[in-house]
Amino acid sequence: MSKPYRDFEPKWYHGEVPPTSYRSIFKWGAPDQIKPPKESLYKLVKEKFGLTDADFGHYTENLGLDAVRFDLPCTMEQRRLDAFRDIVGAEYVRTDDYARLSVAYGKTMYDILRLRNQVVENVPDAVLYPDTKEQIERIVAYCAQEKIPVYVYGGGSSVTRGVECMKGGISLDMRLRFNKVVAFNEVDQTITVEAGMSGPKLEDTLNNAPRTLGAKRAYTCGHFPQSFEHSSVGGWVVTRGAGQNSTYYGCISDIVMGQEYATPIGHVKTDTYPRKATGPDLGQIMMGGEGAFGVLTHVTLKVFRHMPETVKRFSYMFRDWETAQAAAREIMQSEAGFPSVFRLSDPEETEIMMRMYGVDESPLRHLFDMRGFKTGEMCLYLGFTNGEKGFSKNCAQNVARVCRKFGGMSLTGFVTKSWEHGRFSDPYLRDTLQDFGLVIETMECSVNWSNMSSVHADVRAYCHSRPNTICMTHMSHVYPQGANLYFIFLAKMSSLEEFKAYHAGILDAIQKSGAAMSHHHGIGKMFGPWLEGAVGRNEYGVIRALKQYFDPDNIMNPGGTLGLDVPQEEKRFLKAL
Repeated sequence: MSKPYRDFEPKWYHGEVPPTSYRSIFKWGAPDQIKPPKESLYKLVKEKFGLTDADFGHYTENLGLDAVRFDLPCTMEQRRLDAFRDIVGAEYVRTDDYARLSVAYGKTMYDILRLRNQVVENVPDAVLYPDTKEQIERIVAYCAQEKIPVYVYGGGSSVTRGVECMKGGISLDMRLRFNKVVAFNEVDQTITVEAGMSGPKLEDTLNNAPRTLGAKRAYTCGHFPQSFEHSSVGGWVVTRGAGQNSTYYGCISDIVMGQEYATPIGHVKTDTYPRKATGPDLGQIMMGGEGAFGVLTHVTLKVFRHMPETVKRFSYMFRDWETAQAAAREIMQSEAGFPSVFRLSDPEETEIMMRMYGVDESPLRHLFDMRGFKTGEMCLYLGFTNGEKGFSKNCAQNVARVCRKFGGMSLTGFVTKSWEHGRFSDPYLRDTLQDFGLVIETMECSVNWSNMSSVHADVRAYCHSRPNTICMTHMSHVYPQGANLYFIFLAKMSSLEEFKAYHAGILDAIQKSGAAMSHHHGIGKMFGPWLEGAVGRNEYGVIRALKQYFDPDNIMNPGGTLGLDVPQEEKRFLKAL
């Protein structure tokens, strides 16, 4: 909770979230936690959207406090339900309304708008809670025999409609029981876990490895997506996710060493060697499959020495976006090591960040005018380094050297510490603002340094083609050859169709710009129609062939995942030639 407002304070919802309500499904995070915007950010929102305090004196949207009820009965035959009960136990097969809806939607705003308005569709017939890899293998084998669609639910933080059960069938909810450590190898510095392991449980286990694993020292996975507190290891892997510390530790595709899958053709297991030249890498082929080839069961991950005492924090302000980009590229190409967290905001996001993280209320704000930094032009860069003490220090010193060279003004580590404090809780703002009809959604893509400016301009031009829309942009996963661009739009919008059309327009703009359609969110069913147009017809044929090999009857996450069973006339081919 932010500190009390000096002026008018909106009627933010602080009440109880009934445990079987629609809100308990669409709300982000803990049921008793909310995050109103700071007062300065609230005032900026009013200014941007032409709103007054009166607009925040009453809720414009359904709070979703009703108990979940809908008229979509389970149609699965009793013999099939009995077969699943024989595998996992009778108490771990549920067909009630709440259980079925709780695994049907993710966290894209399209899902949230549907839940608020009690629009229920695409739910499974039954939810299963497996306990072992063997149970999952038996489930998939039975479903292959009976042609039953299979979906998987991990942490539920998908923003691509990745978990939605378009064809009914069953959903495997991994959270309850399939979340254990399988093996730990301190010599190799690896840990093997079940796919339902949550981010916090994994990190706590590693940070306390001497106690939990009998290790000689503490470790970290180094993977911290914004959804960290409410996402699963399996979800990270099947979507090729990235954490906020990826510039040093790598994305999940760099961290994963081995995988096991239960597929319709049987058990598939990759090896755990760090490198090999044995043909195309099966591990990389399976990763990113989003459940379309099989159910991920076990994952072997690299682990790293946990040394929080060596972290060096920094933040800088640059005069404009082009200068900031040039400095970022020099940091990554200077051969002096990579920072761990690397976040560079464009001017529009910088204005918001200054209000979110207290810069506007600190003595720093007076320095900008003195130094000639202008609101609407200046760009905020923040981050920190990890690693061995000397390495971390040297890397931070190189960042400082480059930033000075490009005219960056040091803001010390103050802003970074403020960002760290809210790095996992910022999504709570979505529910708070959406109670009053303001939607926040995120999109991202991957670019090279050479086309970054054009992609940034083109996608933002479309976002701003809708009047009274905020479009914040930053890079947060950075490489010597390029980075991601992460777009966050904020708009006054309640209509499902309006949201869907606007979202599709942004995807069109990304594809037309020539950027990769997704850097780390994955594709799911929402982005599926764009994938073939983005990668090319011949190239996409490889994905189609993999699907045919692993899942010839299309029972694994059917209904548009990776665009695999989307009608050709619905696919989007807009990539610039």
